[in-house]
Amino acid sequence: MKLYLAPGACSLSPHIALREAGLDFQPVRVDLASKRTADGRDFNGINPKGYVPALELASGEVLTEGTAIVQYIADLAPSSHLAPANGTLERYKLQEWLGFINSELHKAWSPLWRATTPEDTKTAAREAIHRRLTYVAQKLETQPWLMGDTFTVADCYLYVMLLWAKFTGVDLAGLPVLEAYRDRISARPAVQATLEAEKALRAQP
Repeated sequence: MKLYLAPGACSLSPHIALREAGLDFQPVRVDLASKRTADGRDFNGINPKGYVPALELASGEVLTEGTAIVQYIADLAPSSHLAPANGTLERYKLQEWLGFINSELHKAWSPLWRATTPEDTKTAAREAIHRRLTYVAQKLETQPWLMGDTFTVADCYLYVMLLWAKFTGVDLAGLPVLEAYRDRISARPAVQATLEAEKALRAQP
């Protein structure tokens, strides 16, 4: 498998999931500005949507959209417990979390990445993100992970949002439970390995 990614982007979520699952894969860096892969290919020819992540399977088929990709990864390695079994209520609860992170958190960051966004719009976006993170923090006050006692792909995804908070002025100081949660994830060996791998990819010419 090949994971097409951009260091620090939302593709960090499936990158972590692949390493947590212990699966064999090749990370391929994508320049999101030029839409070229590190080996010079046109990324639009791989994913016509033009954004990461994209997962190329051994068959040559390409799977896109992070929430679909991380569930696929989890199902390839059921012993990793990165997702509950299909058809169970717990699986739908996982999808509930993935949907919330995707629609209510991930997309809320869009104005903060654009240099042309007016400051008052950025302030409103930060406030909206903080409200949604407050809801997440309340859920994590009584359990270590989003799904309870088991680390799942939903935690991989939320972790990326919490890293973004550091660089976009979203203040977590009033949400210590989220800071502790982020630090627990950062300490996981697979996560440390992922961050080091992305650091190395970022340094490549």
